[in-house]
Amino acid sequence: MSFLQYLINGVSIGAVYAIIALGYTMVYGIAKMLNFAHGDVIMVGAYMSYSVTSYLGLPTAVGVAVAVVVCTLLGVLIEGLAYKPLRGVPSLAVLITAIGVSYFLQNAAQLIWGSAPKNFKSIVTMKPLALFDGQLTITGEVIYTIAASVLIMMALTLFINKSRMGKAMRAVSEDRDAAQLMGINVNQTISTTFAIGSALAAVAGVLLCSTVPTLMPTTGSMPGIRAFTAAVFGGIGSIPGAMLGGILLGIIETFSKAYLSTQFSDAIVFLVLIVILLVKPAGLLGKQIQEKV
Repeated sequence: MSFLQYLINGVSIGAVYAIIALGYTMVYGIAKMLNFAHGDVIMVGAYMSYSVTSYLGLPTAVGVAVAVVVCTLLGVLIEGLAYKPLRGVPSLAVLITAIGVSYFLQNAAQLIWGSAPKNFKSIVTMKPLALFDGQLTITGEVIYTIAASVLIMMALTLFINKSRMGKAMRAVSEDRDAAQLMGINVNQTISTTFAIGSALAAVAGVLLCSTVPTLMPTTGSMPGIRAFTAAVFGGIGSIPGAMLGGILLGIIETFSKAYLSTQFSDAIVFLVLIVILLVKPAGLLGKQIQEKV
């Protein structure tokens, strides 16, 4: 029964990684850049929800809504101020800028909320489900997290495939110059991508801190790195790949801690990633793109 408990817990934490990875994979797939500040947007979202519920005493639903709105605006602001002026420059400059934005957000959070850990109150009020005479327990956080990740992936897939903006995103992803010649506003499309990714980061931050109720300025660092690993694992640029990569990463991490070693669980995760990339360099569901000469 413990195996099934570990599996459920792994799927739950993997679902959080999947939501974060969706933001990574959308930005990379459309803007062709790695936004390493994405993990810190998660932290900002969690802090905003914490502030609204703890300091203002408002309901958790309001806290989540405020977190989503603030992170959406923050994502657009980051893209406009930090990344938009770097269009067309070497990717290394964009990468260094992303790292700088990440450190800026962490230090800003430390100045505003302090460095002491905060006790985050879970947004989930659902009581745990006890199955098999109490041998298997499924918490409300697990149910909410898994359900949220599935609904978000389905909604994103429909949005990308059916909506006008989604088609514009696919066109920009395929060929930015050709899309611009066809009348697509590339800057607006990329800004919308950052807005959606940052909104997802807010949801992920609230769900993550509901499961692990400790909030500090570095809360988003490791989950952000693991989610990026999940996006690469599943095939960066692929929405189903991000979902699959996140779930598998969570399962591998949980079973590594349970049956092998808590100290080396991260090393085991990255070892599995290396093996997968040696066999499938584009990831599990990624497509190998051949560049024209």
